[in-house]
Amino acid sequence: METSTTPLAAHRVTGAAWVLGLCFAVAMLEGVDLQSTGVAAPRMAREFGLSMSQMGLAFSAGMFGLLPGAMIGGRLADRMGRKRVLLLSMVAFGAFSLLTAHVSSFAMLLVARLCTGLGLGGAMPNLIALSAEAVAPRLRNTAVSVMYCGMPLGGALAAMIGVLSTGDAAWRHIFYVGGIAPLLVAPLVLAWLPESAAYAAQATRANAEDGPPPTLAVLFGEGRAARTLQIWLSFFCTLIVLYFLLNWLPSLIVSRGLTRTQAGITQIVFNVGSVVGVLAVGTLTDRWKPRRVVAAIYAAIVIALFMLAGVRELTWISIAVLLAGMGVVGAQSMLYALAATSYPTRMRGTGVGAAVAVGRIGSIVGPLVAGQLLAGGASATTVIGASVPVAAVAALTAWLAQRPANVA
Repeated sequence: METSTTPLAAHRVTGAAWVLGLCFAVAMLEGVDLQSTGVAAPRMAREFGLSMSQMGLAFSAGMFGLLPGAMIGGRLADRMGRKRVLLLSMVAFGAFSLLTAHVSSFAMLLVARLCTGLGLGGAMPNLIALSAEAVAPRLRNTAVSVMYCGMPLGGALAAMIGVLSTGDAAWRHIFYVGGIAPLLVAPLVLAWLPESAAYAAQATRANAEDGPPPTLAVLFGEGRAARTLQIWLSFFCTLIVLYFLLNWLPSLIVSRGLTRTQAGITQIVFNVGSVVGVLAVGTLTDRWKPRRVVAAIYAAIVIALFMLAGVRELTWISIAVLLAGMGVVGAQSMLYALAATSYPTRMRGTGVGAAVAVGRIGSIVGPLVAGQLLAGGASATTVIGASVPVAAVAALTAWLAQRPANVA
């Protein structure tokens, strides 16, 4: 018996590794695009003569697209399949990232980032579902975390391109990479990424029942209401902090007297910390009590925010940024995994898509409010300090949501 099952187990491991590898690559391309505006912001502001308030709008435009993109992409994933919707999303965010490199006005910039966000939003719920459904339920936190490591690595790549690209007009290089790469990788995904076997099996049975259940039944039926609301609130608050840091960190560091190159280096440090945090959180959540992981990760966020509000030397700023990346991106990956394990297979895309969409509201609010506060004369210390109670709310709701879920 052992001899006959070993090849099957090896085949499953190989298949899961292949799926996670391709999803990791797509997530890395998403990471490039999501952080591209923040990296390019100082030079974009000079070229277009943008105020602090306008920069906040530019940061938030892509996030506005992520909201409906995640909702639509997640719902379509339960109807059309994860792979098909992922491919459509990749083509969309690649094409509009290229358009961003060719904008000639602030209005065009907003439109390009909004449309890019639609594609980015549609991709993430499918990456989460494909990763979670490629492995056994006990390994889903680890699988989602491995996939999500691509996001901060993509962000580090965007920061590296920004550091290496000299000249005020060289911010366009980031968007060229973020646009061409997804269009090149999409045919590989089409040829080599298998559809989720769990989804295919569920879809065959669900066809007789006219597809997945209504959205409200998915989110709030069968005792899921409290858990859904807790996940949503934690997503919302966590992404306020995350996208405030992603978009404003380089500009805030430059405002403290550091050079543009030093700001780029701290952005790379942030993403290195993010990779460490994502891997640690995924591994520990599958092995420890999840609530202990929640407490540790959000404590790291609060400590990092206090440090960022007070320190000014490059060394201490780098340590604070490293800790912030570990905490806030690790927390986001934990929430993605939590959403994936909270809904059954045939409705997982809808449930994850809704959670991601609500989180995207936070990703809009964070940069926008920060821009308004800075434009109104608030100091960087005040704006960073205001993020601490937001992180505390995120911690409490994530802690409450971390209880066993009975899903397949």
